[in-house]
Amino acid sequence: MAQTQRSLGVLKLEIGLPRGAAPPVPRPGSLLHPTTFDFPVITETVAGAWADAVIHGDPSLEPAYIAAAERLIGRGAVAISSNCGFSIRHQGAVAASVNVPVVMSSLLLVPALLRQLPPAAKLAVLTADSSHCGEDLLGISDPGERMRVAVGGVEGGKLWQNEMKRPPSPTDVADIEADVAACIARLRAAHPEIAVLLFECTAFPLVTATTRHITRLPIYDIITLCRMTMASVA
Repeated sequence: MAQTQRSLGVLKLEIGLPRGAAPPVPRPGSLLHPTTFDFPVITETVAGAWADAVIHGDPSLEPAYIAAAERLIGRGAVAISSNCGFSIRHQGAVAASVNVPVVMSSLLLVPALLRQLPPAAKLAVLTADSSHCGEDLLGISDPGERMRVAVGGVEGGKLWQNEMKRPPSPTDVADIEADVAACIARLRAAHPEIAVLLFECTAFPLVTATTRHITRLPIYDIITLCRMTMASVA
């Protein structure tokens, strides 16, 4: 008898969807598009978790994150992730509340990626908002290691402007690509030692393939992390 495929559970940001309304159709290449993974994905919205609140770090959201994660476990999720990298602030609380692997953000990869590189090389972290992506989110405490991480953001760009609205507005892929390309150009000009890119924002995978081709650099994102996690449990 064939084994039933087990699901990845994704904690979703609030988008102000009216009760009973159909959610927006995920775009190809996104975390929630049905062709992105070869395993099922189920979702639960974290009540009150608007993008601006999560990015700014609202600690009062923690119970809602835990409750949504527990609902996903009840529906059969064998691992938990999220569709906002800044949800890493709730990584510990969610991991303590469920008995499955929890990978809330691609930022969890920072320490591992640094260890893949020679000492002189740097890792670039591209985030939706660098002004709120502090050292506490990077998972490294050694000052020497921290000097090897260059953080850049797209705050003020079209994606950031649209996501900070309540409800958020969709952003054209071309605009995301332009925001990301400009950020990478700034980072590489300031840090020519950059050898790897890590995308914090879960909208960036829409342009990962294109950006990888243009930059010729390895790029890791939330999809990379989810695939690795599910390969270990499914």
